[in-house]
Amino acid sequence: MPGFKSIYALAAAAALTASAAAWAEPTPPRLYEHSRIVATDRISVEVIGKGPDVVLIPGLASSRAVWKATADRLKDHYRLHLVQVAGFAGEPSRGNASGPVLAPTAQAIDDYIVAARLTPAVVVGHSMGGTIALWLAEHHPEHLKRVLVVDALPWVAQVFISPNVTMDVATGVAEHIRTGAPQSPDEQAKMIRTMVAGPADQTTVEAWGQASDAHVVQAALADDMELDLRPGLAAIKTPVTVLYPDYTPIGVPAGATDGRYGAAFAALPGVKLERVDHSLHFIMLDQPAVFAADLDAFLAG
Repeated sequence: MPGFKSIYALAAAAALTASAAAWAEPTPPRLYEHSRIVATDRISVEVIGKGPDVVLIPGLASSRAVWKATADRLKDHYRLHLVQVAGFAGEPSRGNASGPVLAPTAQAIDDYIVAARLTPAVVVGHSMGGTIALWLAEHHPEHLKRVLVVDALPWVAQVFISPNVTMDVATGVAEHIRTGAPQSPDEQAKMIRTMVAGPADQTTVEAWGQASDAHVVQAALADDMELDLRPGLAAIKTPVTVLYPDYTPIGVPAGATDGRYGAAFAALPGVKLERVDHSLHFIMLDQPAVFAADLDAFLAG
């Protein structure tokens, strides 16, 4: 099915006094002049706004700026914790420069949630950020209130490789990704056109990829290939909502994605699946008004 194989090819001073030794002044990009940023080896978090807390996690090779329009709209009503993964979109690589990326980054986000006293947290994750949100729901359910997954699946290898992929095959593909050459700029640009519809947004997402550490991106993607969250879905107690696109802008028949996402999340009790029409992978960029309405409904739940 067109589009599916590319969706992953490219995821506080006073409150944190108790763990000050683990937190350092960062050098990552910030979105707001008067925000507060904290950083660890794996992530930085920009904190803006006032009100109930919401944690927002971007996807593979993405900047926290993917949430900029959302933050502009919500910061007067919510305190937003905008995550950026070390090594992505101009963020210094720090602890992600070698070894595994995905699970240690997910754990770092949980550590932040606990240290910043956000539990139980409301978490929104896009793409690999959605995978991390599901990982948190399986590994640290006591720290979560509810989760919004924006176009992510429990095991990306079923899409990236084949629906009947085995772990042995996925591990082989993961090793090839880790040790292979990174994509060329032309290859990245071609792929991004299947992930986001608007030309200006394509340019933005492409720039994030080019500003990312290719080694970190490859390591994170390889980790994702080997991370099968399906066996733990049935035990998840955290309420989960999944937004998924229809991919019609690149020729996928209307409604064709329903079966893919329905089957992938069938074992997750009480999951809410909501299709966003006329959208590719970056739902918040392709359909901002629909995404805003769906996010508001989720936050009000």
